[in-house]
Amino acid sequence: AASRRAKMAAAKERAVGAAPAGYTALAVKFGERQRSPHYLLVKEHQVREGAGTTHPPRRTLFVLNVPPYCSPDSLSRLFSRCGHVQSVDVCEKPGPREKKKLASKFFNRKTVTGFQVAYVVFRKPSGVQAAKALSQEGPLLISTESHPVKTGISKWIANYAASVVNQEELKAEVDTYMQDYDKKIAEEEARAAKEEGVPDEEGWVKVTRKGRKPGLPRTEAANLRVLEKEKQKRARKELLNFYAWQHRETKREHIAQLRKKFEEDKQRIALMRAQRKFRPY
Repeated sequence: AASRRAKMAAAKERAVGAAPAGYTALAVKFGERQRSPHYLLVKEHQVREGAGTTHPPRRTLFVLNVPPYCSPDSLSRLFSRCGHVQSVDVCEKPGPREKKKLASKFFNRKTVTGFQVAYVVFRKPSGVQAAKALSQEGPLLISTESHPVKTGISKWIANYAASVVNQEELKAEVDTYMQDYDKKIAEEEARAAKEEGVPDEEGWVKVTRKGRKPGLPRTEAANLRVLEKEKQKRARKELLNFYAWQHRETKREHIAQLRKKFEEDKQRIALMRAQRKFRPY
């Protein structure tokens, strides 16, 4: 046991010594059986004055080396001992936070494959200093029985189970999206109809391009006729000059027709010259 503690202390010293300047190494574990701890590199997040960021200075902890299986909830629970955590943003790389799109369970799902960075925002600046002081303690356990962090095979099984699509939920989400889209289009059309022909402050009238005869929706019979015509056109195009010898014969016949027409034109011009008479008046 003493030798194991000595090895862990030596590993901690190496990790702390290898940390970049300005960063503090925090030893964490994602399981009680995990022998070697994982190190998170933390420091106080600093931005230029007046940058207008969502990560306020002096209250934001910048975290590097965040594993892909470490969720924002896990980081929030880890640093909650240092003070009240307002928000946790996990990103692929450092930079200003982008506007979050509406999260979908089925669409735009992005699989995280590499390590990430995180911004932990505390309510008070003392939370950042308390988080940096955690490096003096032993390895912090992130995964607990009440809040387990799935890793390895259990994580792969959970990802596979989540990849199976529930048809009813998918249909409900698509229907909701289409209802919102139809509502948005109807509002835009109503606003355009209201503004049509009304001059603005400078006297300009907005002109929109609309067809005189709006296209009618195709019926099933009309769609079948269009598909049949396209199929016939494709068949004629594929069968024309299908073989190489057909292509050569077509070229030979075309050249023969051109030569025949050339000879006929020569005879017609010679006949016109022979019939030409001198008419001075």
